[in-house]
Amino acid sequence: MSVTFWAQYAWLPHVNGQVVERDVLIGTVDGGRIAEVTPDSGPCPPGAVRLEGLLVPGQANAHSHAFHRALRGTVQVGSGTFWTWRDTMYRVASALDPDSYLALATAVYAEMALAGITAVGEFHYLHHAPGGARYDDPNAMGEALIEAAARAGIRITLLDTCYLASGFGTEPTKPQLRFSDGDADAWAARADGLKPREHARIGAAVHSVRAVPADQLDTVAHWSSMRRAPLHVHLSEQTAENDACLNAHGVTPTRLLADHGVLGPRTSAVHATHLTDEDVRLLADSATTICMCPTTERDLADGIGPARRLASAGCPVTLGSDSHAVIDPFEEARALELNERLHTRTRGHWTANALLRAGTEDGHASLGWPESGRIEVGALADFTVLALDSVRTAGPPARLGAETAVFAASAADVRHVVVGGRQIVRDGVHQLVTDVPAALRDSIAALSS
Repeated sequence: MSVTFWAQYAWLPHVNGQVVERDVLIGTVDGGRIAEVTPDSGPCPPGAVRLEGLLVPGQANAHSHAFHRALRGTVQVGSGTFWTWRDTMYRVASALDPDSYLALATAVYAEMALAGITAVGEFHYLHHAPGGARYDDPNAMGEALIEAAARAGIRITLLDTCYLASGFGTEPTKPQLRFSDGDADAWAARADGLKPREHARIGAAVHSVRAVPADQLDTVAHWSSMRRAPLHVHLSEQTAENDACLNAHGVTPTRLLADHGVLGPRTSAVHATHLTDEDVRLLADSATTICMCPTTERDLADGIGPARRLASAGCPVTLGSDSHAVIDPFEEARALELNERLHTRTRGHWTANALLRAGTEDGHASLGWPESGRIEVGALADFTVLALDSVRTAGPPARLGAETAVFAASAADVRHVVVGGRQIVRDGVHQLVTDVPAALRDSIAALSS
């Protein structure tokens, strides 16, 4: 059914870039698309849904591992590296089955909705039972994630991930057996069973060059190309991966991916933290998108990636919450700029508008939802409303709404969320999951019981 929303302020496309307009009527039609955008419309008319604050497009979380949310807090005890953190992650992964994953992911996606996220790219490699035994439905775990997104009211791109080895020339370890289909052809056959839905699209992922043998990268790239589907890959998150790739193949991971047809305009390289000059050129020349996950990259001590260099070279940049140390798309956007300031000791590498586009329009495009991420006629009616009267956001003039959203607001300032014209968060309360903190607490506690 059609719904009309009235926004006190909205961040809208303009001939000279996005601007903040006031008193904006947004009409939607059956099917959840925007049919009308009228700025300066006057007071809220009778029958319209009143949305106080700043309306922006729904945020796209371009990189998620839903089960990592169960690690929050527990991995902050003691010290270590990415590789020691990974051991804890494997223990959590071993406790999940389709039912417990459905409960956990529903809670996690509801937390995302409360943070203003309307679409998630789920980098999914937890395919089989512990030890590698197949479920009766070989896609039971992926189907649980698709259903979880539906229950939380958000869109999902399930990035079904090929994960076949523990390292270059080495078999999967015991915890990794449930990730592997044996070879890329078997992965492709299983992934063929996943079907898109109104709220769900299917993409592919190469876990990393260390986890997919070089002679099988082409199979994953071909599967994605034939379906014109998004293709994502973890790239050079750790220097150890680069060193191992050089030892095994004599080239960097980026060059290896380029040589096997993985890079391109439908591909997103996640992290891209440790790159050579040639790597940057290869990524830019192929129009590969770069997905930065600043809160995870700092949590895991990965380093600060060359995001500004990549963007200047021509790579679109998107944002993800990855391990969910924090689920806050505004913190991810802010961290991209602030990390660069720390690295260069200068300010102003991205405008607030550019950072908002990274988290909205560019993020949705990287997930295969090019019709979302903008407030304009014909786009999907997916948007988020931020309070402008909280202790974080009160004070700046409304015309600086983008700057306020990126550099002051947090997930706690999300007041309303609409997906496909349906309000799933109202006044900060999720309308489908009645108690999100309890859902998180109970689903995480069940993994250790």
